[in-house]
Amino acid sequence: MFSIAGKDFRINQQIRVREVRLIGDDGEQLGVLGTAEAIQMARDQGVDLVEVSPNASPPVCRLLDYGRFRYTQTKRDREARKSQKTNVVREVRFRPRIANHDRDSKIRRIQELLSDGAKVKVSVMFRGREITHPELGVSILRGVAEQLKEEAKLETPPLMEGRRLNIILAPMAAVPPPKPAKVAEEEETPVGDQAKEVQA
Repeated sequence: MFSIAGKDFRINQQIRVREVRLIGDDGEQLGVLGTAEAIQMARDQGVDLVEVSPNASPPVCRLLDYGRFRYTQTKRDREARKSQKTNVVREVRFRPRIANHDRDSKIRRIQELLSDGAKVKVSVMFRGREITHPELGVSILRGVAEQLKEEAKLETPPLMEGRRLNIILAPMAAVPPPKPAKVAEEEETPVGDQAKEVQA
């Protein structure tokens, strides 16, 4: 059996039913034929008999060039995967006793990631006995979220995972700039000038 895009297709002698509903290479309905007759018709045309709908009664088969069909299916699947937008989550880690300079540097990094459209997982990592003071982590995460409230929305509140306290920040949806309003006076000015010319 051949596998294309997660689906198995039987071709030619692999099709073991007595009769099939046949569709031509150009999509034309050719009716219900015996399987042996359909395989012979495919051979005569230099193509393959491919079972495209095995659960139908009788199963639907199509006359087509299987090699070319497999190539186009694979290419289409690759394009579909490429066009799927993957939602990237990046991580930036803090420590409970982080210095102000390092904190500011990491916040700038978060801003860069958000501006690229990525979600950011902000983590505070606890070591040793630091885990007994989770309020330090909550305070850091609250400060980061507050500082970035114009650029990001809080997607998940502080959540403890093992020895890490996390939040996830998502970029704000871009708001399109307002359209400039037309100035009514500009349209009226030529009319006023014309009226003056008529009076003169």
